[in-house]
Amino acid sequence: MLRTSLSLSCLTALATIGSAAAQAPTPRARPLFDGESLAGWHGQRHFDPYKLAAMSDEERGKLRAADDATMAAHWRVENGELVNDGEGAYLTTDAVFGDAEYVLEYKTVALADSGIYLRGCPQVQIWDYTEAGGKWKLGADKGSGGLWNNDKHERFPPKVADKPFGEWNRLEIRQLGERVWVKLNGVVTVDGVVMENYWNRALPLPASGPLQLQTHGGEIRFRDLTVRELGNAERMALLQGDDDFLFTPLFDGVSFDGWQGAIDNYEVVDGAIRCKKGKGGNLFTEERFGDFQVRLCFRLPPGGNNGLAVRYPGEGDSSRTAVELQVLDDSAAQYATLKDYQYHGSVYGVVPAQRGYQRPVGEWNFQQVTCIGTRYKVELNGTVIVDADVADLETHLDNHTGKNRTEGFFGFCGHNDPVEFKDIRIRRL
Repeated sequence: MLRTSLSLSCLTALATIGSAAAQAPTPRARPLFDGESLAGWHGQRHFDPYKLAAMSDEERGKLRAADDATMAAHWRVENGELVNDGEGAYLTTDAVFGDAEYVLEYKTVALADSGIYLRGCPQVQIWDYTEAGGKWKLGADKGSGGLWNNDKHERFPPKVADKPFGEWNRLEIRQLGERVWVKLNGVVTVDGVVMENYWNRALPLPASGPLQLQTHGGEIRFRDLTVRELGNAERMALLQGDDDFLFTPLFDGVSFDGWQGAIDNYEVVDGAIRCKKGKGGNLFTEERFGDFQVRLCFRLPPGGNNGLAVRYPGEGDSSRTAVELQVLDDSAAQYATLKDYQYHGSVYGVVPAQRGYQRPVGEWNFQQVTCIGTRYKVELNGTVIVDADVADLETHLDNHTGKNRTEGFFGFCGHNDPVEFKDIRIRRL
């Protein structure tokens, strides 16, 4: 679970996010706007991206042409600023972004209403915060900078941070997994809050998508827009959270002290536990756990297959005698026809995980698993991909005697591939 208290005091400084990130080159911020033209941008109205993806090329082309026409009619560049008159399609980046930091400045007028769509989803709110604006009943009195389209998670800023009309406002936004941090004029208005998927609230936020500048109701100007995509080492450090001190290491990085089972089928390489190629079996802790939360990093080779053994009794196939949480290269062609409950993060045979949130093969992934009773929550790279109580759910596995176990060992279920695990730590709940 990403803690919502991660600091935004310096969005781009590495000193506050751990030594792992500091040891790797940090991607630099780059302009999203050249100050002279709309190059790199296109028009797109408020439109469901799932419907857009389902369209034919011809249908998408017609929609794009219409939106580009209204963009050209209502957006212009003036004195190094992007200017919109309050109408037309939203200005949308040609590029798509995942985990990234954005900085921009905007200036607007009374009665205007705008926002920043992240990954194509609404939005970091910008609006007229005054009573005269007529939207206090919608929360405008709380000010700009919040996630207004949220339903279950926090929507509004803790205080008004808007500057008077006619003055430039500065927005700093960080997006990591499904969580968002926002500073408006130096005030934290969103602090690690889950941004909900407006287009389908049953799904997590998409892993990537364009940045959009929404506008309606009045003139708004933007300038000094930049993006900095987060490097993987940096993301991994940030995902640890500021409560990592509550966790106890399960692996010392050099030996199998505290572990039992198929030790001969695993090896320690560069501070990670790796299943030997062509070997497998269950490697599990000497300690038993009931309710717990575990954090770890894993790295998959092409086609890699392994699993997390949860509440394992110490014998038998862990997918039957306990619960196995799948660890799998979802991108491998050989797995294209698996059942949905067999892909990465799934409670194997019981609950399918949301897909599309793994890093490319060969990169390290961060995963956190929370087990309370028979409820399992799996967070992959900052996005919840499973959250379900399995007690009354059907299993598709024969002899799944361990589905509702609430105590046992924790470990790994090797399946002949050199899958690696490191930074493994746990806390009892």
